[in-house]
Amino acid sequence: MGIVSTISLWLIPIMIGFILLYGTYKRVPTYESFVEGGKEGIKIAVSIIPFLVGMLVAISVFRASGALGFLMEFLRPVLQAIGVPAEIAPLAIIRPISGTAALGMTSDLIGTYGPDSYIGRLAAVLQGSTDTTFYILTVYFGAVGIKKMGDALKVGLLADLVGIIASIVIVTIVFGG
Repeated sequence: MGIVSTISLWLIPIMIGFILLYGTYKRVPTYESFVEGGKEGIKIAVSIIPFLVGMLVAISVFRASGALGFLMEFLRPVLQAIGVPAEIAPLAIIRPISGTAALGMTSDLIGTYGPDSYIGRLAAVLQGSTDTTFYILTVYFGAVGIKKMGDALKVGLLADLVGIIASIVIVTIVFGG
């Protein structure tokens, strides 16, 4: 076993031990604090369930209704004109909405075209360069009661757009299109 493997194997137990020893040194009731944190975690998990269910239903309706397919056919000529494979567009659209759906699409693209293909590489880089903006806003902002999220939505979607464009440019430069 190499040094990096050994360090990674022991890193988390050492960190937990350090936190417990430091808390004890500072006279913090570590076990009680841990239990209290667990209670808060369960409360938060239960409070985000309605937001999560709403988001999952919206994604299912968007895909099952054919709206995603219609949008892809509408965008195909534009994407072909700028040299972007139309197969990647559904991933770019779904990624800000759902990480799980996007991961499924990425897996399908890699399975269909191969991990070393332009589309497979582009899907992998796009998956890692963007975030689940709507999911974050719906679930996390909803869980803590933030009502005004307009600016966060704009910034999040702008960051996703930059990630999509950067993915296309970098993968095209590094691997060719």
